[in-house]
Amino acid sequence: MPSSTKGRLTGERPLQGVTPDSLLALHEAGYQAVRERIGGGRILDVGCGHGFESVRFLAPGREVVGVDYSSEAVTAASAHYGCQGLRVAQMDALALGVRTASFDGVCSSHLIEHFTDPEPHVAELARVVRDDGQVCILTPNEPADFENPFHLHLFDRDDLQAMLERHFGDVWLAGVDAADHVKAHFEARRKRAARLLKLDVLGLRHRVPHSWYVWAYTRLLPLAYKLLARDDVGGVTGITVDDWFVTNHVDDTTPLLFAVARRPRRDRDADAAGAAGAASATPSSPSSPSIRTAT
Repeated sequence: MPSSTKGRLTGERPLQGVTPDSLLALHEAGYQAVRERIGGGRILDVGCGHGFESVRFLAPGREVVGVDYSSEAVTAASAHYGCQGLRVAQMDALALGVRTASFDGVCSSHLIEHFTDPEPHVAELARVVRDDGQVCILTPNEPADFENPFHLHLFDRDDLQAMLERHFGDVWLAGVDAADHVKAHFEARRKRAARLLKLDVLGLRHRVPHSWYVWAYTRLLPLAYKLLARDDVGGVTGITVDDWFVTNHVDDTTPLLFAVARRPRRDRDADAAGAAGAASATPSSPSSPSIRTAT
């Protein structure tokens, strides 16, 4: 087991004390929107990261399981929040090791944009949620997103709606928007980032192997955050979750898309594969849904 549970900043997941407060507030606002709608029972948070948002799902009448592909993230989440009742497992979000229709609510926050083909992930969300349950999805709104090599498939509202309707009979799609001063802050950051990217006059970041771009991005991101935040007092913007709200009006400036999907349409082959995987799993506790560790 690693001696430290502090993760390295990559741009792939938010980290408390490392990621700028404005971006942490954006993620927290999305999770707050999910918590207000997801209901009780068994809750699955796919792509839980270090667990500091997943743990907030805990409440009377809820059993919460967080899963992530990263062993480092799972170790950190378990070390920090296992004592509070959060259960964590390492899993592949494209092949979740849980039984079909075993969760009342499922959350996928800032995850589908990380797949070149997100359709199998959405199919898995439809497989594991109960017939009367609901799936909540958060993802950046393509026109408002920053360039990020970890974001492999971005959606606008119509694209996301169309994909979700292939897997669910009932889809409500809205946005998570922000107060004017917050949107002005993000627009200023976007313009500064664009100026930094112009230094790559030959567009080399798009010519080299993608893994090289990710390697460079990961190492330069802490410096970029400092440069982008140079006008903030002490690097702190003061932006909080209270500056964000859910809206039915989504335009090109809305930072996040937020969907609630119900009435899953399941693929029978996926159901059979999920049942076989869960049956061969070792439960983490007698009362828990069966889970398996991804390899």
